[in-house]
Amino acid sequence: MPTLSRRRFVAAATLTGLAPAMPVWAAGAASDPPADDAIIRLDYNESPYGPCPSALEAMHQGARQSGHYFPEHEYRLAELFARQNQVPEDHVAVFCGSRSPLQYALARHADKRTVVTAAPTYDSVANGARAVGATVHEVQLDARHAHDVRGMLAATRQPGVLYLCNPNNPTGTLTPRADIEHLITHKPAGSLAIIDEAYIHFTDAPSCLDLAVSHDNVMVLRTFSKLYGMAGARLGLVVGKPALLADLQRLNGYNFVPLAAAMGGIASLQQEDLVSERKHINRGILRNTIDALQKAGYRCTDAQANCFMVALGRPAKPVIEALAQRNIRVGRVFEAWPQWMRVSVGTPAQMQTFLKAFLDVMHG
Repeated sequence: MPTLSRRRFVAAATLTGLAPAMPVWAAGAASDPPADDAIIRLDYNESPYGPCPSALEAMHQGARQSGHYFPEHEYRLAELFARQNQVPEDHVAVFCGSRSPLQYALARHADKRTVVTAAPTYDSVANGARAVGATVHEVQLDARHAHDVRGMLAATRQPGVLYLCNPNNPTGTLTPRADIEHLITHKPAGSLAIIDEAYIHFTDAPSCLDLAVSHDNVMVLRTFSKLYGMAGARLGLVVGKPALLADLQRLNGYNFVPLAAAMGGIASLQQEDLVSERKHINRGILRNTIDALQKAGYRCTDAQANCFMVALGRPAKPVIEALAQRNIRVGRVFEAWPQWMRVSVGTPAQMQTFLKAFLDVMHG
């Protein structure tokens, strides 16, 4: 086994005091992966804590009642979200996750046209655009690793869709609200702007829900897959003008989400301290992990989400594969940044294990 160098020792030692104080609901889940799963999963930006206890109970109840559709729970979810976020209820629609309405929007607005995205960003957008015959224009993030909105607007004369993820996946970085407003107010009238806020709960940044209410051809995506810990339940929301939502529903077939997911979503929204507590926990672990990596000599993105990227100085693929051999899964290679690696934020124990394995791979 290679000798532990001073900088590797300092980085590992820093991580031992990784987490802030945790509430009771997180204490049991926050130390180690489940006993029946030796793999540390830091690859899909999931929550290591899963649904909160009240959501779990509601989901169990929903499973027991799943012999019927119960659409009223979906309506309750939309009404509750609208009231909490001060948007009109008819501007909110519920879907199975946020990827499905994203793909519906691409099918309706990008067919044989163009789609403009950042590079790197959530690559399902480019894949979905090409699947419907659209040309994809990828604009590099700016020096702050924010979206270059002026470059995006200049990329093509009449885009079908402009996609902006804030905070961005995979970098975890923020684009200022003023830049997003510039994109929306200067885009061509017939172009659809999609603002993906899958990770907004981890930040103190202002949401753009109001822009989807006040402007035509703007939609904001939300999901319960990240902070709320319901990735496997597939539950998401879209905010936009009623006509835009109705158009998406034509492809969705007005399909109801699973009852257990809807009930879990309602319970999650009703737990008033859930977002603030999980945001606090994530922020502490993220900050300490990045500090440890920086002390070890690595550059990281200024992430504000539950993922970050670290510059490796060499191709990422072999590093990702070497970590997988150690039962640690991290993010896939992003073509725009082939020497950077995305890492999701796990529990303190998971991140300590990741850091040790990472340093072994990089310096072993």
